[in-house]
Amino acid sequence: MPDGSLGSPLLNRGSTLPGLRRGRGAVSNPANRFERTRADAFDDGWGTLAEAMADLPPLATTLTRDASRSALSWNDSPDLGFDRSINPYRGCEHGCIYCYARPTHAWIGLSPGLDFESRLQFKPEVASLLEKELRKPGYTPRPIALGANTDPYQPVERTLGLTRQVLEVLDRYNHPVTIVTKSAGVLRDMDILSRMAQRNLVQVCLSVTTLDHRLARTMEPRAATPLRRLAAMLELHRAGIPVGVLAAPMIPGVNDAELEKILEAAHAHGARAAGYVLLRLPLEIRQMFEDWLNAHMPDRAARVLALVRETRAGKNYDSRFGIRQTGTGPYADMLARRFAVAMKRLGLDGARENGSLDCSAFAVPGVEPRQLELL
Repeated sequence: MPDGSLGSPLLNRGSTLPGLRRGRGAVSNPANRFERTRADAFDDGWGTLAEAMADLPPLATTLTRDASRSALSWNDSPDLGFDRSINPYRGCEHGCIYCYARPTHAWIGLSPGLDFESRLQFKPEVASLLEKELRKPGYTPRPIALGANTDPYQPVERTLGLTRQVLEVLDRYNHPVTIVTKSAGVLRDMDILSRMAQRNLVQVCLSVTTLDHRLARTMEPRAATPLRRLAAMLELHRAGIPVGVLAAPMIPGVNDAELEKILEAAHAHGARAAGYVLLRLPLEIRQMFEDWLNAHMPDRAARVLALVRETRAGKNYDSRFGIRQTGTGPYADMLARRFAVAMKRLGLDGARENGSLDCSAFAVPGVEPRQLELL
C-alpha cells in the first residue's frame, strides 16, 4: 500500500487550524517539534476559510514500510513494569486524542496530530527480526510488552497480521508476553493465547477509558466500543486467559468520575487485575488536547485544564519518574485513594505485576539446552 498525501491542503502537516474529520480524533495537525517552520491558516475576510472547513472529506489511512532492523525496544524506566517491548506499527488508527505516543511521530518527520492516526508505518519483518534477537547468545527472557506504544490490534492488523506473527514466535519459544489493547480483535488470536495461558506465558489487559459510548466515540473514534471491550474480557476469561483492565487515562473533569464503575464492570466481565494512569500531556499533546477540548467541550474546557494543572503542580505536565503516571496534589491523591479502595473491595491485583509469568520455560527451538559446566 503506497504512502499518500493527507488530502486537503488546509490540514497538511504544520497546520494548526482545528477541523473535525469524521472518524478521526485530533482536530489539528501541528508541526512536530523538530520543524523550523509553522503554517497557520488565515481567513482573508470573505469567510472562505470557514466554508472550506465546513464539510471536510474523510481522511484516508496510508501505510509505509518501516525499515527498522530490530524488533525489541528496551527501557530502564522505573515507572514501567517491563524492560522490553514490541510495536509492529508506528502511529495508531484508533485516534485517541490523549495518546502519550503521539509525539513519537515527530521522530519520523510527521505530525503527532492527524498524521499519527492516518500515516502509519508497519514493520513487515518484525517476526523474523524478533526470532533473531531471541536466538542471540546470552539472551535472558523477561515478559515482553506487546502494545506499549501503539495498539497491536488497531484496524490495519486485520489485513497485515503482524501481531499474530509475533505471537506465533513467542509461542514457539515459550516466551512470556503481556498485551495491552483497546480492540476486541485480540479474540482472533485466542487459539495462540489459550495455549500460552496454559503454560503461564500471557496476560491481556483491555484499556477502558469510559463506559459512555458517546464520549468514547469522541475520545477514541476508531477503537472498539466500551461494551465490546468488556465482552472481549469475558470471552478471554472464559477461555482461561488471564485478563485485566487499564482505566487509562483518567482525565480530570471528563471521565475520572467513572473510575469505580469501570473497575466494577471489568471485574464483572472477568478482569482480575487493574491499573490506572492520570492524563499525561507531554510535548505537542498539550496544545492538541486543548484544541480538542475547545472543539468538543467548550463549556468546560477551561475547568478541565485547570484541574489538570492542579494535578501537575501548576504545570500542564510533570515528566519526573515516580509521579508522571499519577500526578500530585489533593485531586491526584483522592483519585489514587479511590482506586486503592475499589481494588481492595473488588479483590483486584495490580495490572503491571508481571512477575507471575513463567520465564523459566524459554527455549530456542532446535537447540539442546546447555549442560551446566562443572567448575
